[in-house]
Amino acid sequence: MKKFALAFTAVALGLLLASQAYAWGPGAGRGKGLCRSAGLERLNLTDSQKTKIEAIQDAHYKATRDLREKIFDKSVELRRLWLKANPDRNKITAAQKELRTLRDEMEDRHTAMKFDIRKVLTAKQNEKLADSAWARGPGFGPRGGMRGHRGHGRGYGSGPGLGMGMCY
Repeated sequence: MKKFALAFTAVALGLLLASQAYAWGPGAGRGKGLCRSAGLERLNLTDSQKTKIEAIQDAHYKATRDLREKIFDKSVELRRLWLKANPDRNKITAAQKELRTLRDEMEDRHTAMKFDIRKVLTAKQNEKLADSAWARGPGFGPRGGMRGHRGHGRGYGSGPGLGMGMCY
């Protein structure tokens, strides 16, 4: 019975930690072709605007590569800390704080990218974008709504889901 309980606990903990991978999910707008996602596809962008936006997104994607790798590595480290027979509370807490710091930095960079993208749009396109899911942040209420999964990037105004958002 002890073996069953231990195996069940290990599987449950594994599923709990693995759920983080599903929570982040592929999300809308990862990688290239982001103009077609997250509300930008309805703005009737000119070819010039598409080129500029894709350049902004590509630059953001390249600039955040190391940060994304650090987030992944710290997430793996945190998972491994939790999987130990006797998890060290201080190590786990420190790893969580570092992971939050990394994610905050990613969110700040994402916000800067969104402002850069808005500079490329016309006033009318910005108005239309404000009414789309792209402009909504996570949370409750008529504009933010309650999101079911983490689709970008952590949500933070990235459209449906609460995932890593565009370009993560």
